[in-house]
Amino acid sequence: MILRSFLIFGCTALAALWLGLISGTAPARAEPPVVVFAAASLKGPLDLIASDWKALTGTSVAVSYGGSSVLARQIEAGAPADLFLSANEDWMDVLDQAGLLRPDTRRDLLRNRLVLIAHGRAAAVTMSSATDPAVLVGDGPLAMALVDAVPAGIYGKAALTTLGLWDKVAAHVVQTDNVRAALSLVALGEAPFGIVYATDAMADPRVTIVADFNASTHPAILYPGAVIASTTHDKALDLIDYISSPAALQRFQAAGFDAAGAP
Repeated sequence: MILRSFLIFGCTALAALWLGLISGTAPARAEPPVVVFAAASLKGPLDLIASDWKALTGTSVAVSYGGSSVLARQIEAGAPADLFLSANEDWMDVLDQAGLLRPDTRRDLLRNRLVLIAHGRAAAVTMSSATDPAVLVGDGPLAMALVDAVPAGIYGKAALTTLGLWDKVAAHVVQTDNVRAALSLVALGEAPFGIVYATDAMADPRVTIVADFNASTHPAILYPGAVIASTTHDKALDLIDYISSPAALQRFQAAGFDAAGAP
């Protein structure tokens, strides 16, 4: 009797499913998230923006954070990203020149500042060509993101080179895969000083900003974003438009970023 009832129920369920399919009323598949590859320095505010977006639209956002160079190479290799938010223009240029960006979707989103940080409470330092290199290395390494690949490291090396300090401190630099890893070394006290973005320093109370690098010492720190040409997600363009909106900018500004058009 139990077996007979089970078979009847199973057949009825299959019949209902079949009727649903042919009548167009079959259960809809869950919408996949919009996949965003984003510079590690964007994590705090972008997590909030992703949550805001889901609340507004019902569509989830899945963000993969890392160094812009690593993310760009992954996209080149065919990683399934819908959007790319880079911490500099060069890596966006690489994808643009390879035809991997959807035309007319690239835009500059944000600006940032480059700073010298110290572990815990520390006195301010004046950054100039007269700065004693010992100030930058202290009793341990100077933490920086990869100086030939990751934007924060590239900017940091450029600033130190402009000030005539790079050759004097290069041997003491410990390089990390992304800027947040450099921040962590200083926050944990494993490096007394580090060079990161101002927004990174604001995100961790265990470090102190001891100096700002003059903007004239390095290329402008711009964050461009674009839709990836291979995306099939119909919400990808809507999401980058939202990331470019005044509401999203408020989130970024609260984290210390400036609008791309700011002086």
